[in-house]
Parts: sequence; C-alpha cells; structure tokens
Amino acid sequence: MQLPVNNFKRALAERRPQIGLWLAMAHPYPAEIVAGAGFDWLLIDNEHAPNQLQSTLAQLQAVAPYASHPIVRPAWNDPVEIKRLVDIGAQTLLVPMVQNADEARAAVEAMRYPPNGIRGVGSALARASRWNRVDDYLHQADAQMCTLIQAETAESLEHLDAMLAVDGVDGVFIGPGDLAASMGHLGAPGHPDVRKAIDGAIQRIVASGKAAGILSADQAQAKHYLSLGATFVAVGTDVTLLARSAEQLAKAFKGDDAASPQPAASVY
Repeated sequence: MQLPVNNFKRALAERRPQIGLWLAMAHPYPAEIVAGAGFDWLLIDNEHAPNQLQSTLAQLQAVAPYASHPIVRPAWNDPVEIKRLVDIGAQTLLVPMVQNADEARAAVEAMRYPPNGIRGVGSALARASRWNRVDDYLHQADAQMCTLIQAETAESLEHLDAMLAVDGVDGVFIGPGDLAASMGHLGAPGHPDVRKAIDGAIQRIVASGKAAGILSADQAQAKHYLSLGATFVAVGTDVTLLARSAEQLAKAFKGDDAASPQPAASVY
C-alpha cells in the first residue's frame, strides 16, 4: 500500500489558491456533509471547538472519501498532542499561537521522525501507516507532512521573518481575531490598523516563498487577501453557516421574534 500523497502541500508549493471551510461542530456527520460541497480543504478545530482525539479521528474518517483535504488544528503547540494527531492520520496541521522561530521549529520537529524531528515511533498502532500496511512508512512519512503555523500576535509579526526562515514551515496563517486583541483592538479585526498589519504580513509571507493563509467570512475581504497572494483562505465556518441560515429562515416566518446575531466582532 502506498502512502497518500499530500496534494494540499503540493498545491501550496505550486501557489495554487486553496479555499477552505472551518469545522467547529465536532461531529463527523456535518463534516461529511460539507466535505462534498467542493472546498479544497476543511479545518478540524481542536483549539476553539469541543473536539477530542476520538471526534477528530471520526471526522478524518468521514471526509477521507472526498477530495477536500483535512487540516487539523491542535489546541496548542504541544509535541504530545501533535504526535497523537499525526498518528491518527493527519498530514497537515495548523499550529496556533506560534510566537517565534524556536516555537516554529518545535512544531516542525514534532511532526517528523528522527533525525528530522522528535515524533515518537508507534506506526504499528497507527492509522497513519494503515497499521503497517503502508510501504516503508517510517521513511516516507516526513515528506508528506505539512506544517502550517499561526502568527496571531503583534509579537509574532515582529519575529515573522525568522519564523519564515525555519526549514519545514510550509505556510503561515494570520489569525485576525487574536492579532486585533494583541494590538489593543479586541473584537475589532476590521480596524484599519489591524488590516494594515495583516496586509503587510501577507505580503512578507508571499515574498518569502512560503504560503500565506487567513480566515475571513467577509467575501470581499477574503478576495482581497487572495489578490495579495494568500494561498490558503478559509471563507466561513460550519457553525456560522447553520446559525445564520436558521436565523434567516426563522425571521422569514417569525419576524422580530426570531433571534438576531450580534454585530460582527470576529472573522468567523
């Protein structure tokens, strides 16, 4: 059996734009529903959604028959959590709150076997190797690992060039919500100063040859980021799609008695 090729990693290297959707429902059924919608990638969130290892595994299995590439976000840049996620078959991780080059290097090494990293060897027990049915898994796995790191504070932007220089980092994802908070604009990712910082960061990432990523449910803003050269852009979340659609349908029949969303205070 051959190891699955990470076509998402290949697309980033070739600078082919990849459009994604965030999954926060923590369940395989809605994950499979949106897996057939046509997105290039889906993000299974363990940081801000109530996922655990078993629910993440179930979603990886649910989307596996579809063309959408699953990305998993761990709750933290923790080598133990990262080891468990790659063992259940995740080939692409989006690691949150990476502040500097040392932390970026730690994320890269956590996803790779020695001598390139520190990933523990347990492939005989792992879905990633299809329980040792993949030919020469231990020597093939590293090449298909895609490490994406999140730069989402003012401090991380100060260290961005050094983070981009870390070998093994495939892309850098800007987190507008946390970046805005770190800049003194909590709940205002659309503040002009924040948008200026995001635009500058994307341009620096693109100039480095690495892939730039971001999430924006504002379609005009998402297209703007694509025009700057961002390669992997999430354009919505499953929970927001359901919530807003449900509110609109209720409002059509219930009028002002229907729930109304609060003014947008995030990128979701």
